[in-house]
Amino acid sequence: MAEAGEETELRAALLRLRRTSGLPVVFGGLLSDARHARISELSGAQTVALRGLMISAGSGLGGKTIALSRPCAVTDYPSARHISHEYDTAVAAEGLRSVVAVPVVVRRTVRGVLYGALRAPLTLGDRTFDAAASAARDVEQALAVRDEVQRLLAATRERLTDPGAGSGTWEDVREAHRELRALAPKIADQGLRGELLAVCGRLASASGADRGAPAVRVRLAPRELDVIACVASGATNATAAERLGLRPETVKSYLRSAMRKLGAHTRLEAVVAARRAGLLP
Repeated sequence: MAEAGEETELRAALLRLRRTSGLPVVFGGLLSDARHARISELSGAQTVALRGLMISAGSGLGGKTIALSRPCAVTDYPSARHISHEYDTAVAAEGLRSVVAVPVVVRRTVRGVLYGALRAPLTLGDRTFDAAASAARDVEQALAVRDEVQRLLAATRERLTDPGAGSGTWEDVREAHRELRALAPKIADQGLRGELLAVCGRLASASGADRGAPAVRVRLAPRELDVIACVASGATNATAAERLGLRPETVKSYLRSAMRKLGAHTRLEAVVAARRAGLLP
């Protein structure tokens, strides 16, 4: 079953598709299992005929797209010969004729399907196909990021509850902290982002490296902390910029500001000071 954050990403992608393609009707849904997708998001629809429709792999245009894992289109849905017609009643109720369907594929697995449609039997051009493919990629990237965040959160929670974690494990924790901080700005779901940052906070305070040392109160901006976390892993400014989606000059500026707040004169001093302040694990 799709999570609320995933549906938010789907809705945003469909709105972009409608805006960039000029298609009057867009809709789609994520797969609930390996063979079924439920239409959950619509924009431009005049009826509720399509809402909640369960699409089975191999059935109709969307089902063909799911089964083949590639875009499919018809110029006139009611008379199309290369698809089955289980959903003709709902399609006719909405008055759709020319329809394109594109799969959302994450790591070679179909996770959803997006549709765009006209109420006239017209041939869809390259601009429409490009816009549909771009919208699908947006959802794919968002789902891939969510998957990675969930994986890292699960692994990190396991380490946090392991009282016998050794130094080698803590190096893994530090890497997980850096990765989670780098992913946080890419998460649109406020709830998931808050959970991610809360775990980062637990990681930063759970390290035994400076346990017993007096706490140093330092406040870094989120991006300053992201940069310091990258620096702690040995990343250069260029590597940190690539990981964080920033310009190298911007990374340098954040690093300079963080070092000033931490009272550090070198990158190593900044990392040590950040760990002493409980900002990094």
